[in-house]
Amino acid sequence: MPVNEEPILIKDSTLIDTLPFFRLKRWQWWLLVALNIVFLLVGQAASVLLGRFYYDKGGNSTWLATLLQTAGFPILFIPYIFIGSSWTPSNSANPSLIRVCLIYFVLGAMTAGDNMLYSVGLLYLSASTYSLICALQLAFNAVFSFFINRQKFTIMILNSVIVLTLSASLLAVNGDSNEPSGVSKGKYLIGFLATLAASVLYSLLLSLMQLSFQKVLKKETFSVVLEMQIYTSLVATCISIIGLFASGDWSTLQGEMNTYSTGKLSYVMTLVWTAICWQICAVGVIGLIFLVSSLFSNVISTLSLAITPIAALIVFHDKMNGVKIIAMLMALWGFASYIYQNYIDDIKTRKTHTNAERTTNDSLC
Repeated sequence: MPVNEEPILIKDSTLIDTLPFFRLKRWQWWLLVALNIVFLLVGQAASVLLGRFYYDKGGNSTWLATLLQTAGFPILFIPYIFIGSSWTPSNSANPSLIRVCLIYFVLGAMTAGDNMLYSVGLLYLSASTYSLICALQLAFNAVFSFFINRQKFTIMILNSVIVLTLSASLLAVNGDSNEPSGVSKGKYLIGFLATLAASVLYSLLLSLMQLSFQKVLKKETFSVVLEMQIYTSLVATCISIIGLFASGDWSTLQGEMNTYSTGKLSYVMTLVWTAICWQICAVGVIGLIFLVSSLFSNVISTLSLAITPIAALIVFHDKMNGVKIIAMLMALWGFASYIYQNYIDDIKTRKTHTNAERTTNDSLC
């Protein structure tokens, strides 16, 4: 919660420097949080559905789908120009440029690989199955946070890990009716494993980014988060472009556009809006990292994965058999356990902050 002129201790035990947004009134702060939640939910759900639409209507290039997930990053320069220029650096020593560039390159390369795995998964899976498997990223994030970020492993988080794992297992054994038409059992398995691996890698990326903020960048201001998103996306985009040309996919794009079942204009608009929606999602992600915490941002991202199957049912008429419904309910149960743990942590953090303020006031008196 924003506190005037005081640093804020967020749920992942990271100290954030006070910024202008934290001086807003309470209702204004909550309005910004709600707005960023909408950005993340709408952007992520729309991106997944548009990606499935691209494949369903004749698209076949996984490298192009990978490229679209980061190619829209120049849009982020708009808020960076205005917000970045108002950032006042702290007195702490700045990390070396070489070290920062190395971090951005490694994280960007991992992002490109992660996006490729997601693209392969979405090629062979329905949007609903894809999203439900991705819900495992919350459980994997809990594990990586425990070992890398030293987060406490509570009963609620353990319950979330177990329930979400069982949810994904149900989908794995129920693959006979989940794949898009024309996809074999072998390709369905490839899609399942690729999406599962992507969820693991994405969770590892979040933990490594948090570690980079804490140990190297030592700030988690909006400017630094934007720089992290922009430069890692730049690296990922360059790698995706190289992969697009090296694989020969670029030579098939003209024919792909000509044979797209809904027309050339629809093909172009699908690509443009997919790139835009991924950036809307990114704005929501970094906005929630700035306003609340990276952990809270991942929780809302997982909530979006639970909502996407409902949108897929409406848009693509995906099959929602009994097993998939049970799996979705279990995913929501796992999400509820995780969000309740965050609620408990939030209460403890506020109580600690209140006690610290009282101690400070008493010492001044």
